Amino acid sequence: MFRKSTLAASAATFSLCAALLPAGVSAQTLSAQEAAELFGARANDRHVSLSPDGTKFSYIAPLGAEGEILYSVDLTAETPVPKRVIALNQQRSNLDFCEWATNTRFVCRTSFTRNLASNDAIVGLSRIFAVDEDGSNVEQLTQTDNAKTLYTAFSGGSVVALDVAGEQDKILMTQDWFPEDGRNTRIANKEWGRGVVEIDINSAKRSKVESPDDNTMWYMADDTGAVRLKGVTRSDAGNRDTGNRAYFYREKGSSRWQELSRAEFGLQNLEEGFTPSAIDSASDSVYGFMRNPEGFLALYRLPLDGSDQFEEVVSRDDVDVDGLIRLGRKDRVVGASYATEVREAVYFDPELKTLADGLNKALPGNPLIGIRAANADESRLLISASSDTDPGILYLYDKQTRQLNELMPLRDGFAGRQLGTMKPITYSASDGTSIPGYLTLPPGKENARGLPAIVMPHGGPSSRDEWGFDWLVQFFATRGYAVLQPNFRGSAGYGEAWFGENGYRAWRTAIGDVNDAGRWLIGEGVADPSKLAIVGWSYGGYAALQSQILDNSLYKAIAAIAPVTEFRMMREDRRNYWDYRLRSEFMGEGEHLVTGSPARNADQFASPVLLFHGDADQNVDVTQSREMERELRKAGKSVKYVEFEDIAHGIDNSVYRAQMLSEIDSFLRTNLGG
Repeated sequence: MFRKSTLAASAATFSLCAALLPAGVSAQTLSAQEAAELFGARANDRHVSLSPDGTKFSYIAPLGAEGEILYSVDLTAETPVPKRVIALNQQRSNLDFCEWATNTRFVCRTSFTRNLASNDAIVGLSRIFAVDEDGSNVEQLTQTDNAKTLYTAFSGGSVVALDVAGEQDKILMTQDWFPEDGRNTRIANKEWGRGVVEIDINSAKRSKVESPDDNTMWYMADDTGAVRLKGVTRSDAGNRDTGNRAYFYREKGSSRWQELSRAEFGLQNLEEGFTPSAIDSASDSVYGFMRNPEGFLALYRLPLDGSDQFEEVVSRDDVDVDGLIRLGRKDRVVGASYATEVREAVYFDPELKTLADGLNKALPGNPLIGIRAANADESRLLISASSDTDPGILYLYDKQTRQLNELMPLRDGFAGRQLGTMKPITYSASDGTSIPGYLTLPPGKENARGLPAIVMPHGGPSSRDEWGFDWLVQFFATRGYAVLQPNFRGSAGYGEAWFGENGYRAWRTAIGDVNDAGRWLIGEGVADPSKLAIVGWSYGGYAALQSQILDNSLYKAIAAIAPVTEFRMMREDRRNYWDYRLRSEFMGEGEHLVTGSPARNADQFASPVLLFHGDADQNVDVTQSREMERELRKAGKSVKYVEFEDIAHGIDNSVYRAQMLSEIDSFLRTNLGG
């Protein structure tokens, strides 16, 4: 798996020492089941990390169908071999990240979901722990509840700083405090809210750094480990999020909190106002995002001195600047990113810009370059390179030797396989608006004349599709389909006006654009009108179903994964959650709650439907698909529903994903004629 010295760097010039991959092998030589298993398998790069001294790296890989395993690799060994550290293989649980806290010890987080006994609501929980690199000395760092605690801590905390100045083996973490039952005792805790503690990662001994505040969501530290920023939210009388945010800062060396900015979480699921994202210790300022005068998200910098002198750092007049590039153990800000046809990076660090530009030119396929991790002095970097036809390779770059060594593929089984090329396109909506999207053709195809085709709207709706490897798209391309991904109006990333009222309130516009994508495929001769289908996940699944309401003759087959199907039910599903008020406002009131709900209009369906849903879905409750199936059957329509037990929204299970891909493939071939 691991290789040494696959690339050499001289100054800013990179040259291939040897071919990275063997000659192309078409993925179309796979059987349907083999293709489903290959593309349904989970990736190797859930999280990667470098030890502080840069001599070891770690990665979290899949274990079985849905488990995870942490591996450590000694890069100084003649033959680097991954060694197991710790594994998690339980349903509804994930190993999210494991970061080297020292050269011999990790800090990790697990997350899991449970059903509350009181109302069966699905809630997410997390816990943070430390473990030695050999898997021993596991120590929970999340505060343990006791019998007197009146509430359960859902959040296990977040790491505020891995390095605390002058303190070895200590980190800063958030902690939630809850009142305790004070009967028959005088020492019960009465504090409530979120604060910060300093924790010894070996003994889990802690000391309070920030007293708890019941309105504070998060804290941020500078590169010395001093807590300098916090984000505060306001709740209503029912203890539900109002969307009002306030951010506070401290001047260097001060303990007094001062207001930095305010923002509002609005109908677009985007904050209006300045939202701080990272501290730049070198300039004693904070980077954050807010909309520029043209209505696009832009990156700004604000000094932490009360001057309110905003500096525009990166801004566009065509797309949102929505990404912050950070590096190293202290999350140093080194750049920003935005997606036009392809995601582009603007590096503030000249050395990193030269490195990224050189890699992009030297590696095949004009890949997307991602700087994933760094050691303590940033002399060694973990870098990924991927593209639309390559799931990606992880490399180690050494600044001193200028050597770039290949470490491992980010997905197994793709070496040398020929995949479908993803090309940016635009098409005209019925009102003349130009809609951007991506068209992926089957491997080896220069054009798609007469091919069967799939329109695949993205989830969200506060999201967008981007150029790059997509396992779902590539599976269908491998099976011979042209796949079009439209960034319809209601998508995020294209500014305030493009998002509009959001894809639920303004469903006619969003779904109209999705249907116009199918008409464009037919009009261009790309798709055979009798072999056009639509497939979507989450909001994309909703769009696939709702497409029938505007035109039930366009798509001949519909596959929807974890879809929204009934607006009022969708809103009611959140009643027991903190974000109920925001979800309610996002959905709105009016006739669209009925006309925009495919389950309320099942009698208008003409095409067969295939549904998938996990019964542990916290994002879109499983009752949405159950209701859709019930209403379609009641209306005498063709529908098949597959429900996965103990599976969440992302169906993060290789076996179930392979089953789902196989069943969709069979369903499409049956209904599109071969």
